[in-house]
Amino acid sequence: MPAAEFGLRLMPAGVVVSCEHAARALPPAFRDLVPEAVRTSHRGWDAGALRLAEALADTLNAPLYAGAYSRLLVDLNRSTHHRQLFSSASQALDSAQRAAIVARYYQPFRRAVRDAVAARLPCLHLSVHSFTPCLDGVSRPTDIGLLYDPRRPLERQLATALAQQLRATGNWTVHRNQPYRGCADGHTTALRRQLPATAYAGLEIEINQRWVDTPEWPHLQRTVCTALRATPWPDGAGI
Repeated sequence: MPAAEFGLRLMPAGVVVSCEHAARALPPAFRDLVPEAVRTSHRGWDAGALRLAEALADTLNAPLYAGAYSRLLVDLNRSTHHRQLFSSASQALDSAQRAAIVARYYQPFRRAVRDAVAARLPCLHLSVHSFTPCLDGVSRPTDIGLLYDPRRPLERQLATALAQQLRATGNWTVHRNQPYRGCADGHTTALRRQLPATAYAGLEIEINQRWVDTPEWPHLQRTVCTALRATPWPDGAGI
């Protein structure tokens, strides 16, 4: 979706888009790590997330950093100390293999995003994800989730304003800090520890996979892009 389609103004801050769970592929050396049925399920990647991330990057004229391999190899959205950095399959690899995976596939991605954000302060970092509509037998009613740290005023203001824009732009169920907590371990949480609260805002956008590849899917993408273009950077936010 080209930015010209929307014709709205860009917020007065830098924007960086990342998509940690963009892919379901595995490097050739690890192609037999998990069965294809698992790799292509919600356990292996976030269906639809990359397409939304590409639309946002195009609309906002922002760089996009997307993971090239399945999170079943290593989860780019987890800290290196997190117990879910590796899946049960990759956890079974020996320590040297796991260290090599972190050095080759994890660290370059995290450094690239961090450097891009730091070069654009004040910066809005959009980390784009999708989630399965039913988990452990429980239906998830959220269509669009906005995850942020409520203790950071800039993120709270942006998430509140964006939620209002999303509700005004489309008939979607929009929740803040659902279906996950915005201050739990993740890429944005890690960057909050490194960058000032007055100049860095990390928002995770979570899209319900029930809409991916349905007739409503283009409208949902357009809604998110339009709402972000119409959401102003808060006054006094370090600009």
